[in-house]
Amino acid sequence: MADKGAIIAASAKVPKPKDKTFQYGTAGVRTLCEFVLLRMYAGYHRQAPIAPLTNLRKCRNLLDSVVFRVGLLAALRSRKLNGQTIGVMITASHNPPDDNGVKLVDPMESWEVEATKLANAPSDEDLADLYTEFAEESQIKLDTKANVIFARDTRASGAHLVSILTEALKVTKAEYTDYKLLTTPQLHYITRCLNTKGTIYEYGTPTEEGYYEKTASALKTAMQGRQFSGSVTVDCANGVGGPKLRELMKHLASPSEGGLEIKVVNDDVLKPERLNHQCGADFVKTNQRAPPSSHASPLTRCASLDGDADRIIYYFNDSDGSFRLLDGDRIATLTASFIGDLARSAGLGEKLKVGVVQTAYANGAATAYVTQDLRLPVVCTNTGVKHLHHAATKFDVGVYFEANGHGTVVFSELALKRIGKSEPYSPAQSSALETLRALTALINQTVGDALSDLLLVEVILAHKGWGPKEWDLTYIDLPNRLVRVEVTDRSIFKAVDAERKLESPPGVQAQIDAAVGKFKNGRSFARASGTEDAVRVYAEAATRSETEDLAQKVATIVREARVV
Repeated sequence: MADKGAIIAASAKVPKPKDKTFQYGTAGVRTLCEFVLLRMYAGYHRQAPIAPLTNLRKCRNLLDSVVFRVGLLAALRSRKLNGQTIGVMITASHNPPDDNGVKLVDPMESWEVEATKLANAPSDEDLADLYTEFAEESQIKLDTKANVIFARDTRASGAHLVSILTEALKVTKAEYTDYKLLTTPQLHYITRCLNTKGTIYEYGTPTEEGYYEKTASALKTAMQGRQFSGSVTVDCANGVGGPKLRELMKHLASPSEGGLEIKVVNDDVLKPERLNHQCGADFVKTNQRAPPSSHASPLTRCASLDGDADRIIYYFNDSDGSFRLLDGDRIATLTASFIGDLARSAGLGEKLKVGVVQTAYANGAATAYVTQDLRLPVVCTNTGVKHLHHAATKFDVGVYFEANGHGTVVFSELALKRIGKSEPYSPAQSSALETLRALTALINQTVGDALSDLLLVEVILAHKGWGPKEWDLTYIDLPNRLVRVEVTDRSIFKAVDAERKLESPPGVQAQIDAAVGKFKNGRSFARASGTEDAVRVYAEAATRSETEDLAQKVATIVREARVV
């Protein structure tokens, strides 16, 4: 319980910048488990050469008040939920190293309106009034016990922001635990474990060690005696995923014991300025090439994580030296295909409805492959975990991955019961059931998890006996291009139809449709960024040159757009 005077005094040490209005990025939601309430990045920019963290102070000034206010909100949320654990993650994911951000991991619905109001309260007194108002409106007893856990990635500003977060938790008299350096998915895992401990939904041991042990055990069972073929080179974006992957590897069988050979690159966390610099999932996806530090041989499996290890993409160099990307679309189709096959082999084909959830950024060829070849249903949603996860829960087994590599698989309560209680009638059914059960433990169902997804992909490839080339040949991607267009006011761009159409500014969508109609297999849409004053233009067409032409035409339409 905190009095208004204490909140005002503490807030005065981290005042909100007067000229800054904070807007939150994509919200994420999960039913009966954690969700990302908000993600806010400060001072986003792109940089070429490695530079000193010159904007670090600016980043701190922008985020100090936000982190403090998120701490207040975390305590309120825990009390609202009668002491359930709320998680707070300090990270900016794939952004440059001198950015930072905050995510709130919550086991229930979002408080996005309240979060926005708190972040933008103009004065310390207004903030204290809002805090009291929210408590009264939600009938929160401020003397109820509050539990908050938090962690951070390897950014230089992380420790400073954590100190501000703890001040907010102290002033609200919340009990808290600092888990130091973790990946974002590890914090999600621990939060869910704490909130399900002692229930029929108990998720695991609520520690970092428990995460490694559960993952390693599930991997061993899921392999069912199969052998890994060759090695996988993993680019860890010089982020927190590097040391955590190495720690996970200590719990896995070594290559000499028949285990997976993982070659770790870009795991320098001692120099924060190297984070995401010419490496990581976003670099590979955006530039359509391997990191310069990658020296993998042709046809060798390669993967890149992002800064907080909640997304992953695969790629390889073909025998002719050409670069081949295996992004989130590919991971989704591979996973859906495998789980669908397992369900049928386990005698559950008619009892488990497997579906795939995509966004507008999914390649058109991937959508066609799922619907026409795999004969599985596809749902398209707005970008962001909130929308993807909600749609995935409508299936017994919902597979969702954004093209950027962020995604997971969600098993419904009914699916888990059927998988757990099904009795096999043959050795083949028994093997399929054991693998399916192991996958429910190997997959981090709380959020997209690069480490978990890495092992999932490796298990599937081992079962299929595939290398990256065979995986790549399942369908042929349409050439695509993503263009970032800086705009003065992104709020004028309002999208509908799962963000595939613009209803505002008036007339812009008609211009885009006219441009698309001039290209074979043409498809394009424009979507306002959730974190910066920019609009992202996506384009597809039959050839690379046509795709580039279409993307530039639509980008020009966006630049010239006006609201009359």
